[in-house]
Amino acid sequence: MQLKIPAAFRADETMQLRMSDIPKVPDTSGSSEKARTSGNRRKAPRPSLFARISMVLRSRLAPLVAVLGPYVTRVTPYVRRLRPQYPRPGRTDWRRWIPSWRQCLGGFFASLGLSTFLLVVAYAATDIPENLNSYATQQDNVFFWSDGTPMARTGWVQRQAMPLKDIPEDVRWAVLAAENASFYSDPGISVKGISRALFRTIGQGDTQGGSTITQQYVKNVYLNQEQTIGRKFTEAMISLKLDNQMSKDDILEGYLNTSWFGRGTYGIQRAAQAYYGKDVGELNASEAAFLASLLKGAGLYDPTLSSANRARAVERWRWTLDRMVEIGKLTKAERAKYTKFPEPLKSNPLYDTGEQSDYLVELASQYAKKAGGISDKDFDLGGYQVYTTFDKKREDELTKAVTDARKKALEDEPKKAKAAHYGAASVASDGRILAVYGGPDHRTQGYNESNATTVPAGSAFLPFVYAAGLENGIHKTRDDGDAAEVTGESLYNGNDKVLLTTPEGYYWDRSGKRVAAENDGGRSYGQISLHRALELSVNTPFMQLGMDTGLDKVRETAEASGFLASSIGAQVPALSLGSSTPSAIRMASGYSTFAADGRHTEPYSVRKITRNGSQVVLDTPKPKRAMRAEVAEEVTSALTDSFRTAHPSDVPASGSAPAGKAGTTDKDTASWYVGTAEKVSTAVVVYRIDLTKSLEPLPLEGIAGTTDDSVPYGIWSGAMSPLG
Repeated sequence: MQLKIPAAFRADETMQLRMSDIPKVPDTSGSSEKARTSGNRRKAPRPSLFARISMVLRSRLAPLVAVLGPYVTRVTPYVRRLRPQYPRPGRTDWRRWIPSWRQCLGGFFASLGLSTFLLVVAYAATDIPENLNSYATQQDNVFFWSDGTPMARTGWVQRQAMPLKDIPEDVRWAVLAAENASFYSDPGISVKGISRALFRTIGQGDTQGGSTITQQYVKNVYLNQEQTIGRKFTEAMISLKLDNQMSKDDILEGYLNTSWFGRGTYGIQRAAQAYYGKDVGELNASEAAFLASLLKGAGLYDPTLSSANRARAVERWRWTLDRMVEIGKLTKAERAKYTKFPEPLKSNPLYDTGEQSDYLVELASQYAKKAGGISDKDFDLGGYQVYTTFDKKREDELTKAVTDARKKALEDEPKKAKAAHYGAASVASDGRILAVYGGPDHRTQGYNESNATTVPAGSAFLPFVYAAGLENGIHKTRDDGDAAEVTGESLYNGNDKVLLTTPEGYYWDRSGKRVAAENDGGRSYGQISLHRALELSVNTPFMQLGMDTGLDKVRETAEASGFLASSIGAQVPALSLGSSTPSAIRMASGYSTFAADGRHTEPYSVRKITRNGSQVVLDTPKPKRAMRAEVAEEVTSALTDSFRTAHPSDVPASGSAPAGKAGTTDKDTASWYVGTAEKVSTAVVVYRIDLTKSLEPLPLEGIAGTTDDSVPYGIWSGAMSPLG
């Protein structure tokens, strides 16, 4: 028998009980019943993270699976054969654990594929750093004497970058022969070398070698010097990428300019100067072969350090030259010329700066930055070659003369001499500063005494008053009209305590007293020509000449001759008697204007600047007319007679006599001598200041000698006489 279902029920084959057919029971339990009913509902569990990722990957990879499916099916049996089965069936004893050749081959290709994949990923993920190591970009600044020989250097790093075109081919190939002969054909790395270096690193052996020049360059400028596996791997990746982005010549240039050669030097240019005292462009193949040996480790190959070093250096030098012949970069005939080892200098000449050089470098640095438009930041980054105007022979003689005078003063008057200061400078008539004496030691006295505006010029200023009168003429009364001409034969009252006059009458000071001019020692000379008055250094005629010419004209003449406006004294009668406070450099520059026929050139200490071989444009001073030539000639004539009168025994038997005069002050706070010989003016000043107490000048109290035995003149003559 079969149970027959009425037709009315067949429409709903699921036989589900419809909730709508169940009578609803009124809710009498309130909100608590609703809460209970709601709490009994269960949510479906959320798929795990792995399940969700699998679902996403399955949907994304479905098209790829559909394409590769047939191939996978075809390869699967072979892959199953390669799948290791351990222990291997059909084998006994230990042989069960030996994989088959198929399994070895599969493992090899799998490892190769995985390694290749990882290297590709590492190559793509490696970026060439944008910032170089700070020491890889910093260079030093080198200063040269006027004859082109090195004078000093500044900076923490001895490095001077040179363009590859300025590095001789013999030098380049000496380095390549010694370090990486296949440089121009390799991909930037050496697998054999890297493997050897890694083995040595792991084994704690010798860490030298194992790198191409590209890798060494990367290590120099992008990485550190640590010998670790991680650093080696990064070095290789950057080297590969760099080799694809830079030309071989650019890489070689960077390498030659950043490698360490010992003696504190980086780069082939500084190495050439440190070991042979010459620029890299002057090196021959023999010298280059020795420098190339230093790349293996300067501490082991610098022959001046030990006999063992010398033996290693000679052996490496020979090998490098032979290697150059082997690779076809040096002929056998050229090789035959180099039989004697090129002995380097015993010490680095760039370190031999001396105490005075610090003052010279400071003076030249300030001028270089100003004239070359170089910021302090750029100058500190280095790379500049500063060719100064300083004459080494003159500098040595001037320094010796001042040093001897200082030593004698300390022996004779130790207490007074302790506060004594000496400033001196020599300036050519074309503005070149040839020599300065800045102080005993820059490390203990930072300021430069040759450039200090500390003490008054005194009677050494009289020539500029004379020049102003000759150039502009004088006015005795207000309604004179045109200025009256003044010559060397014009007479003035040379008596002591002559009352000064103006076009309006006597000159009165602020206290209501008439001002009188005074001579040294209260001596009177009567009526005296201006030429003779300058010859004998008589004050009163020039104080009145300043009033007649106009103190504004005196000021203009002094500034046009080289005095700084800030050093000019107040526009009162004392201006003519030297109340201005010029430095020794400016005083010498002023006198050089007379020697240059009235044309003045601002004093300068740098004649040329280059940076890494390229010349920097300099704002070089040009001569300007300060006074008429005949005016300068007359002043020079009077100064020549002044020298003859004061120092007759020092007048040369042949040639022109020097032109110069002494300078004293009314309060005995400074003693000068300024003179010109052979178109070079030298100014020397001696003064006393106790810097521990005050900046006010003190009386000399005999430290500067007497009129007949003047210390400033002794220094002047000592510095000038050996020079002819």
